[in-house]
Amino acid sequence: MTHRIGVYPGTFDPITLGHMDIIRRGAKLVDMLVIGVTTNAAKSPMFSDDERIAMVEREVASIGDATIRVVGFNSLLMDFAESVGASTVIRGIRGVTDFEYEYQLTGMNRQLNNRVETVFLMADVALQPIASRLVKEIALYGGEIGKFVTPPIRDEVVARVAEKKG
Repeated sequence: MTHRIGVYPGTFDPITLGHMDIIRRGAKLVDMLVIGVTTNAAKSPMFSDDERIAMVEREVASIGDATIRVVGFNSLLMDFAESVGASTVIRGIRGVTDFEYEYQLTGMNRQLNNRVETVFLMADVALQPIASRLVKEIALYGGEIGKFVTPPIRDEVVARVAEKKG
């Protein structure tokens, strides 16, 4: 019997309810879902790699009926997928802009490794507007982010904003 491994990559800075939706749904498509937490310096991370990994581990612990691993990585996605034995990459799509970017990325990734398929999951309609970048921006201006993240993540983001404002 083949063991199907999928990878859901992202920066998760911070992990949002939208991410959690894709994780729950993506975990049903594979035998094991590896959440790859990576750094994208262009996104100006609020949290360190270790902090983001710990956040994701804590948030996915509540998903009891799935086999999920959280792994940090700093390499090409296709190299990471190969290293964990994944045959699938799972990507969340919020709208047309995401699709255009992901379409191009998928084409490039297929050139790098055509043994790994990419599966797009549309975000739940209620969660489509949520983006980590916007959550951070709202928090930086003192807005309430509780509709977009879990209470523990909200507390961590609010604390980090207060720390940065010193």
